[in-house]
Amino acid sequence: MASRLLLLVLAVFVLGTGLPRVIDRPVSAQSQPPAAGAPLPVTGRSMVTTKYGIVAASHPLAARAGVQILERGGHAVDAAIATNAVLNLMEPAMNGIGGDLFAIVYDAKADRLYGMNASGWSPSGLTPALLASKGQTRVGRDIYSVTVPGAVAGWEMMRARFGRQPMADLLAPAIHYAEEGFPITEVVAGQFASAAKLLSQHPNSKSTYLLDGDRVPTEGDLFRNPGLAASLRRIAEQGRDGFYRGQTAEAIVALSRELGGTMTMADLAEYEAEWVEPIESTYHGWTVSELPPNGSGIAALMMLNIMERYPMKAYGFHSPQAMHVMIEAKKLAYADMLRYVGEPQGARIPVATLLSGAHADARAKLIDPAKAACQVEPAHLDAVTNNPEGNDTIYLSVIDKDGNIVSLIQSVYSGFGTGLVPEGTGFALHNRGQLFTLEPNHVNTLAPRKRPVHTIIPAFLRKDDIRIGFGIMGGWNQSQAHAQFVSNIVDYGMTIQQALEAGRFTKGSFNGCDVAIEALVPETTREALAALGHEIRLVAPRSGTFGWGQAVMGRADGTHFGASEPRHDGAAIPEAPPVFGPGRR
Repeated sequence: MASRLLLLVLAVFVLGTGLPRVIDRPVSAQSQPPAAGAPLPVTGRSMVTTKYGIVAASHPLAARAGVQILERGGHAVDAAIATNAVLNLMEPAMNGIGGDLFAIVYDAKADRLYGMNASGWSPSGLTPALLASKGQTRVGRDIYSVTVPGAVAGWEMMRARFGRQPMADLLAPAIHYAEEGFPITEVVAGQFASAAKLLSQHPNSKSTYLLDGDRVPTEGDLFRNPGLAASLRRIAEQGRDGFYRGQTAEAIVALSRELGGTMTMADLAEYEAEWVEPIESTYHGWTVSELPPNGSGIAALMMLNIMERYPMKAYGFHSPQAMHVMIEAKKLAYADMLRYVGEPQGARIPVATLLSGAHADARAKLIDPAKAACQVEPAHLDAVTNNPEGNDTIYLSVIDKDGNIVSLIQSVYSGFGTGLVPEGTGFALHNRGQLFTLEPNHVNTLAPRKRPVHTIIPAFLRKDDIRIGFGIMGGWNQSQAHAQFVSNIVDYGMTIQQALEAGRFTKGSFNGCDVAIEALVPETTREALAALGHEIRLVAPRSGTFGWGQAVMGRADGTHFGASEPRHDGAAIPEAPPVFGPGRR
């Protein structure tokens, strides 16, 4: 059986492959599907369609909070901040003000993208030598992995530039739920259960996250977090100073000192988020935008550049040929990303070279149509890094009635980050510093006030009058999931809801032939991939293995679309028209 499948795969692959020709592209996100390959996915839900705004998020109450802000006349940025703040409370394993944030903001009037990098730097006293003196050969999931949390600085910079509402209004829904409580949802209950041991290791964590100090919340339990409400009130009243100075900052530094860390008040007070220019590539006429390093979005662009050298549309959706190319392109793109991406201020990163057509041609030629590669070397341009894996993140997208879009991602890295909660603050500090390497002379080597490479990436896709803000969270899953989403839209003419729901693959490791494939991918395709040497781990549908995504889309005629995939508790919720007058919706 396996040999027959292998011959079939080779026959179809070799016919017309070579180094591939350019295939005609769809003219819109709703064009007709090609004849080859599996049928397009039958979705479990429809897109939300309206002439007003939409918030798509992984928790309906958080999305509704953002919609409330839109209905009060808020900008998409205002709604994104409000949604993110509620998610801080309702999905504490995934995100929080103890973590970092990245965003792409689309200004519809100017037809321009703005990138926001709110990832924090390491403490000024943290060095490889210090960790070596403590016997550590890598950054562990402890106080030394805590970099300055950047999320609040990102909120304030975005609001100052685009916002129409005061911070107090944006944080009001989150403060209400933190004080009054909310019922735990199904997926979030599982996140609490998997972190029971971590949350029991420090008194501050136990008092914050465990009910009665001894059990994790379960589905339907009412959960309150008065400490987080107090922290958010300080931000509402004082802006960024309510986090990076004063009581919250003092609590962070006190916990760091208690556990032997090096964080100082100056490390917090002097940190700033920054506006950055998105990096871009094209895929069959569509422009794909990601954020530059220290983010890893460049891997999605490199992967798409390699895929573009193959006739993906002709191969067909979920065909063995298309999936083999994508999996192998992932390995090649990630090998380059792992070697060359880190803190831009601390290294020269060859972004232009990595995104060039010549580089894509050279990397695409390395794909063997008859065999999976179990060891992939990076291109030799000079640099290196080494990272563990973490995948606990939220992604949300917003479009307002004017067509402005926010694509926002926020994370504490691993589930509940370090699990360490500064006293009285109600939030866990992230462990993003685990992405540093301690090996010398690497682009991502730990150094004082340096930012590590980042897994979390927002994205944007556009062509003609179509604008799509999208993202799919999940550690190193993200770039490869982005490339699959783009291919679903561009090659196979899917809607944004179909593109999110379609079965995916993911490879969290950087070596080997292992790959996780969702059971939504046809069995015949999985068997053919196995015959090529892919070591397949079959994963049941709708798990968190493949990340959770949202998307919004706007057209020039003012029609807006929203999508939220069913792998999580989320929803895309539309704004209501002001039929009862301002403030009476």
